[in-house]
Order: sequence, then C-alpha cells, then structure tokens
Amino acid sequence: MKIKEYRSQFIQELAPIYDAGEAESFFYLILEEKHQLKRIDLALQPDLVFSEEEIKVWNAILLQLKKEIPIQYLLGKTSFYGLDFEVNENVLIPRPETEELVDWILESQKSKVESPILKILDIGTGSGCIAISLAKNIPNAQVYAIDVSEKALATAQRNAKRNEVNVTFINQNILETLDLGQEFDIIVSNPPYVRNLEKQEIKKNVLDNEPHLALFVEDNDALIFYRKIAQLAQKNLRTNGQLYFEINQYLGKEMIELLEEMNFKNLELRKDIYGNDRMTRAVVS
Repeated sequence: MKIKEYRSQFIQELAPIYDAGEAESFFYLILEEKHQLKRIDLALQPDLVFSEEEIKVWNAILLQLKKEIPIQYLLGKTSFYGLDFEVNENVLIPRPETEELVDWILESQKSKVESPILKILDIGTGSGCIAISLAKNIPNAQVYAIDVSEKALATAQRNAKRNEVNVTFINQNILETLDLGQEFDIIVSNPPYVRNLEKQEIKKNVLDNEPHLALFVEDNDALIFYRKIAQLAQKNLRTNGQLYFEINQYLGKEMIELLEEMNFKNLELRKDIYGNDRMTRAVVS
C-alpha cells in the first residue's frame, strides 16, 4: 500500500478520538521514528509504499492509539526543552508548561555574576526533565534530583546519560525527609498537585496511563508537598536562595498565602502560555 493512502486511512480511523491535525501529527511522528522519513520526503516521493509487515506494525500502533495510550509512550520518547527524553509508564510525560518553568530559572541566572558552583535540587524529578535541562544549560551547575520512585529514577538516569550531563539522583520520600543534608542555591519542584475533585478534567489518555503517584493529592490537603518542600527550603536554601514551584492553576492565591505565612520574600506568581496561574518563585530570607 502506498504510504499516502495509508496516511489517509490512519487519520480517518483516529477521527472519532483525535482531531485531524493531531492524528496527522501522530502519523508523521511515527513515520520519522520508524522509517526516518519526514513530511517533505513523502511529498517528494508520493509513490513510496509500506510492505505488509510494516503495515502490521502500523496497525498495532494504531490500535494502541485508539485505546488512547499516549503517543510518547508508544514511541518511548519525547522532546523537552530541545532535548530527547525517554518516557514510559513510570514517569509523567513532560509538559510545555514545565518548559516555561525551566526557562524562568535560566532567565533568572543570566543577569547574575557566575559563581564557581551553583547547587540546584529538583524534587520529584520523574523523567529528570527539569534537572537535566538545567544541567545542560547552566555550565557551572551541580544538580541533584530526588524521587520516591526507583523506576522513575532509573529512567531519569538513562536520560541524563542520553543527554550527556551529570546529575546526582537520590531515592527519597520527600514527605518523610527532615533535612536535605546540604545547602542549595535553587530548589525547584513540580510535585503532585491535581486534586481528586479535578479528575473529571483530566483527559482519559492521561488518567488511564500516566502514574497517579506523580499526579494526585488528597482534596483535603492539596498543598501537602508544597508545604513540606518550603519547610525544607527554609533550612536548606542559602540566604537569598530561590524556590521555584509548578502549581495547580486553581491554587495560585493559596500558594502565595502559604509562602507569605512562611516568611519567604520577593514572591512572584506567573501564568503559563494558556493564561493559567502555573508557577511561583520565592526567595528565602
């Protein structure tokens, strides 16, 4: 079958679940990953064909997509901040909003006089996307990353090797941590923040496939991770050290109040590209 013909069939079969643009983007992502062919190659060589064996592989992927398994998990990889990351069922798929958080941290360092070593800690690292992106883009950074999941850390370690950076990974439950054992210039975290009451807003492909451990918190204590991490930051951030969070879009006001009550200074709440309250920055006194 001609690839062009299969493309039309592929998009049509996904139509009940995804819009045509998204289905077409899936097609070209798979085409590049499995056959090293880009959109332009198909335009220049419209008579290219799939073998019967290749169609079997594509049909198997199509079946998984119909079950709403994320394309990133099917390909085993995704892009974040211009870098390639392995992703699997043990880690969240990195989001564009988190790229904005990384950008904010990098932006804050541009105007600073370079210190010999900038010590950074990423809490709840998952795939390692924040820690690795910072290590890649801040030459003088000494980066540490904590996660409660051993399987997530194994993925993050492979991602550090893939992107040729050194990150110290630590298997630790942050809620049970009394002290971080050393001082940092920057602590950053994108912890679980989706309340159970918000589950109906979560897309089925996320709800059914991404790790709930990294997503959800109890409705009656939605800021549990933020409070704990902020307490640790009070002990383990150097004077004028910075604390960055990715947050629940509905809890921006509550986050600022929490940090104010804990006597952090220079508080800032930022919106993401979609206009939602998504990030905070605070400085330890």
